[in-house]
Amino acid sequence: MDNVPKYVAASAAAVAVSARAQAGKPDERELVTQAQKGVASAFEELVRRHQQRVSAVVGGILRRREDIEDVAQQVFLKAYVSINRFDMRSAFSTWLYKIAVNECWDYLRKKKVRPLTYEADLSEEQARHVEQFVSAGGELNNAAERVELREIVERLLSDLHEDDRTMLVLKEAQGFAVEEIGQILGLNVNTVKVRLFRARKRLAANYRRKISHAVDNVSRSGGSERP
Repeated sequence: MDNVPKYVAASAAAVAVSARAQAGKPDERELVTQAQKGVASAFEELVRRHQQRVSAVVGGILRRREDIEDVAQQVFLKAYVSINRFDMRSAFSTWLYKIAVNECWDYLRKKKVRPLTYEADLSEEQARHVEQFVSAGGELNNAAERVELREIVERLLSDLHEDDRTMLVLKEAQGFAVEEIGQILGLNVNTVKVRLFRARKRLAANYRRKISHAVDNVSRSGGSERP
């Protein structure tokens, strides 16, 4: 399996590029039908189409690079074994990402993995970087800024409960519609909206707490950043 990207790497632009690359290729429902008949190449094509995004979703939930590839491979193995039970009442992608989320949660329960935590709060420079990003309407000047912001967002997400992190990864990082998230998680649309609202509030509170600590640290040190 290819190197696993971090969850934020699967941006809307990447999804659009993927969609264009699939233009003229077999319809996904036809691929599923062929895969259910035992055509190996059909399932291989489904894997190629979804491998990067599945890895991104898994990476956003599990956070530990050493776990991501194994779980992502398990997702496709389970999909392969279970594909004859897929009845096409939903999109194949919805069914597949539901498997991905469930595999992540099962892994966390079995391993009793504790979420990653960061002892250090945001530095004054990092806090200023996020504020500039927000005030600029989400525009970044260069690749270095994108990497910096990605690391900051990952730090903030890492402190959230896995349920909140899953919601934000699916909606904000991967761009799933609320309806799709409901199908993936087995929730109605209103419940998804409420949980997304609460997850965003917790993320914002986490951000404000770290910003406050960063300012306090700078004040106590007489204006210099903590090392």
